[in-house]
Amino acid sequence: MSSSSTARPLEPDLRIGHLPILTTGPADDPSCWAAEHRDTLRSLVTEHGAVLVRGLGLDDLSKATSVLTRLASSLMDEREAFAARRAYGNGVYSSSKWPPNQQMCMHHELSYALRFPAMLQFVCLSAPTSGGATALADSPTVLDALPDALVERFEHEGWLLTRNYNEDIGASWAEAFGTEDRAAVEDYCRTTAIEFAWQPDGGLRTTQHRSAVIHHPVTGRRCWFNQIAFLSEWTLDPEIREYLVDLYGGDGLPFNTRYGNGDAMSPDTVDLINKVYQAHTVREPWRNGDLLLVDNVRTAHSREAYEGPRDVVAALADAVRLADCSPTVEVIPS
Repeated sequence: MSSSSTARPLEPDLRIGHLPILTTGPADDPSCWAAEHRDTLRSLVTEHGAVLVRGLGLDDLSKATSVLTRLASSLMDEREAFAARRAYGNGVYSSSKWPPNQQMCMHHELSYALRFPAMLQFVCLSAPTSGGATALADSPTVLDALPDALVERFEHEGWLLTRNYNEDIGASWAEAFGTEDRAAVEDYCRTTAIEFAWQPDGGLRTTQHRSAVIHHPVTGRRCWFNQIAFLSEWTLDPEIREYLVDLYGGDGLPFNTRYGNGDAMSPDTVDLINKVYQAHTVREPWRNGDLLLVDNVRTAHSREAYEGPRDVVAALADAVRLADCSPTVEVIPS
């Protein structure tokens, strides 16, 4: 048992407008500490949407992996990744590879998949010199702040995600689906309601129809749960978008989103969604050894631009199916 087991009860700092932070002393054995306080930490995540644990001394990958494994009911392998990651084994990954000078906008992990993590777990092994926070936004609050007419349309129609997998931008189809076997990819797509078409150059184009608003699998609260804005062409830096359109054509962008009936979204609509996220964002700069637990359905997350080395590992915990969240737009695998 760790020397911290007799410390004061776990009481996070709950200042309004800030991420809940639980400060504890270094544990002799962080894995045992995590096992001892697992139920309390998970309850805090359910109650507040996220909690940052600071001071455990998680200074290497081995300690991080042990703690992440203890806190989860189970860890899931990632499929349909939008950006490449390094897999460390046991369900632990590097953070998504994304240019350090570009913000990764608010989203819910794998919200375009039929199977996604209920909880995200992050450990910061090395904090950047500046920036790089994993910022958070409460999805029921974001839902309430969006215009009623827009929410009603998305609740009625859902949203469409189109992806063009290639070897140049983002995850290749082999990286995203975890196999180089085309037949296995096709089987996966058929069982997860994804339309697919192989391209003459060997690339893959997919389209999937998903719900934009779902009910939390534990609390039942309605949550704005999607990647409509993040994976939109209008969230891309204008110069990057122009370059990609020149290179691949308007229909060949690595990813893009539409209304569920196929209508294009205007830049103003995507900008509005991102501004609502920004208005309800909380952030806390990473420190070495920080542990962040996030309710993936209730809480959206982003990654801010940064300078200097940044080493954050992630685990996707406690898989849940879209069908278990009472989707407002029913998706039936073919």
